Amino acid sequence: MFSHGADSAHDAGGVGVSTGGSGVPTRFVWPYGGRRVYLTGSFTRWTEHLPMSPVEDCPTVFQAICSLSLGIHQYKFCVDGEWRHDEQQPTITGDYGVVNTIFLTREFDQLSTVLSPTTPGSRMNMDVDNDNFQRSVSLSDDAILEGHQRISEAAIQISRCCVSDYLNGHTGYDLLPDSGKVIALDVNLPVKQSFHILHEQGIPVAPLWDSFRGQFVGLLSPLDFILILRELETHCSNLTEEQLETHTISAWKEAKRQTYGRNESHWRTNHHLVHATPHESLRDIAMKILQNGVSTVPVIFSPSSDGSFPQLLHLASLSRILKCICRYFKNSTGNLPILNQPVCTIPLGTWVPKTGDPNGRPLAMLRPNASLSSALNLLVQAGVSSIPIVDDNDSLLDTYSRSDITALAKDKVYTHIRLDEMTIHQALQLGQDANSPFGLFNGQRCQMCLRSDSLLKVMERLANPGVRRVFIVEAGSKRVEGIISLSDIFKFLLS
Repeated sequence: MFSHGADSAHDAGGVGVSTGGSGVPTRFVWPYGGRRVYLTGSFTRWTEHLPMSPVEDCPTVFQAICSLSLGIHQYKFCVDGEWRHDEQQPTITGDYGVVNTIFLTREFDQLSTVLSPTTPGSRMNMDVDNDNFQRSVSLSDDAILEGHQRISEAAIQISRCCVSDYLNGHTGYDLLPDSGKVIALDVNLPVKQSFHILHEQGIPVAPLWDSFRGQFVGLLSPLDFILILRELETHCSNLTEEQLETHTISAWKEAKRQTYGRNESHWRTNHHLVHATPHESLRDIAMKILQNGVSTVPVIFSPSSDGSFPQLLHLASLSRILKCICRYFKNSTGNLPILNQPVCTIPLGTWVPKTGDPNGRPLAMLRPNASLSSALNLLVQAGVSSIPIVDDNDSLLDTYSRSDITALAKDKVYTHIRLDEMTIHQALQLGQDANSPFGLFNGQRCQMCLRSDSLLKVMERLANPGVRRVFIVEAGSKRVEGIISLSDIFKFLLS
């Protein structure tokens, strides 16, 4: 019923708009009924209204075909004298209110179609002659899972614009919970006592307060404890277990700055506290976290222009920002086309290389009988937040993360173990109840998804507090196929 090419537009009952020989024939569809429907947009300079014609045997569906130039276009419909936009298609708010958008690239088929498969009134069983149109509204699961059909750059760009608009329109105040507590530690506290507090409170990170300067001066994180434990096992170390009892956070931070500050590495220290204000946009806060390679930034408010009398309001993290994104777009996925895409069709995350791929790099994984020392070295050298623990078939058993190290602070376990003698299995058991079996998947210890799961599902898993990475596993065997991290999500959305 639909004809090929722009020259056949009138034969199909559409209207052609010539933009030169390099134009892309694009079919616009309004499937919600009406008596008279017109199309207008940036490609007509918003001055010309193009009449749309009802589709044969389907009078509630109107169409028009326009030959458009490559790039981003905005459009809107006039239905019986009322301006409308298609809520099932990507939208933005501009000079003409809420309008639909389409991004044309050379990847588009000869006849591109602006029609959602879930649009009410569209008939997926209608007799369609245009093969390209058929492929644009129907895609087999096998083709998706095998990666033959990846999401278009157009949908990615539209989604990125929508996310950026949302993040730019909201501030750090949107991250503040209705109630809660934020724990800060004085820099004069002993290091040993500080990590015991982190373990007892179940928190991975705490801001540091310098009462003499009247400022927040840094963060104490599990990475500090990892470096301290490695320092204790170094024969030439200046730090002994006895000194650790009285060694203050301030003294450790200064020693860490002198030891590691000169080295180019993932754990190089910063000379200033990376923080945010509640007035900053969520996008700026997310970029600050990404650019500084930190897991969280304190949200600090000061009533004075010189920064005096600072008030600690919250600890902002990518997971909290992602939770806001999921909550906002979950019920309007038409505005974010990629949310329902299987993650295997999106250029996102790190995947097990295919057999014979010379450029492929294997995922960092460890067996449960590997030493705790090897796990800590891998966490530091690779600059990652957690490592999948797998069996001999690479099936996921558990995960060891940086924050798990604080379990060694309980009952001074670190004083009577050697990191190269304790296994990861034994280390994980320290942080679990006596009755908890190894590899227990309930709770939030080990977040898994399938390669066929939607991006939204992966994002919702990563939005849980304390989760930094989701492991993509094979159905049934739980063999690890890939890893998607919080930073992967935000680098993809904000690039």
